[in-house]
Amino acid sequence: MPRTYAGGVRAGDRVYAALREEIVAGRLRPGAELSEVEQAERWGVSRTPVREALSRLRADGLAVVGRGRTLTVSDIQPVDVVRLFELREALETQAARLAARRCRPEVFAALAEQLAAVVPPEPGDEADPHGDHYYGLVATLDAAVDDATDSPYLRSALAALRPHVARARRLASDNPARLRAAAAEHRLIAEAIADRDESLAVHATAVHLRLALANVLTSLEAAR
Repeated sequence: MPRTYAGGVRAGDRVYAALREEIVAGRLRPGAELSEVEQAERWGVSRTPVREALSRLRADGLAVVGRGRTLTVSDIQPVDVVRLFELREALETQAARLAARRCRPEVFAALAEQLAAVVPPEPGDEADPHGDHYYGLVATLDAAVDDATDSPYLRSALAALRPHVARARRLASDNPARLRAAAAEHRLIAEAIADRDESLAVHATAVHLRLALANVLTSLEAAR
């Protein structure tokens, strides 16, 4: 029987969720080894749930087979980012369109107000060193858009992209000017949806994604 923890969480699920969060947040960097033995010792479980968790991470595209058949955290190459954003634009502009058509306007009006008040942190800001408040608000907006589409198929497709989107976003976390511009772009998207302006919601989303892509590619080039 699969081992469970408090609240009925299976060991494999717990390890998967923890490793996934570490990869998405950047605490496990591209190329980091994901050894079954090491991870089993780290999380205090047998190798079976770790093997299950690593298999799921590989299916997500967050882990790949490295030397000696050991899994490693997947790299983020410029071509991968471009392909990711191609799909993002197709899915997220449609999501914005449907959200503007079907949403509860007050939800997005409130989000627009919160985004207007956000000042993304400078690098090294001790109060919020990783911009967690800002990224949390963006995640809330994403979730609100997903819910407002009222499309389980579109939500499922977007959910598969979220970990990769979050990793790409983190590449720009040390660029305060870009974060401030992105906050304004997100606010415009929220306002357009609240106003039920489908055309503006689509356009604002497309512009935001293209600017974000350019910034991520620039960040990748600088890092290399």
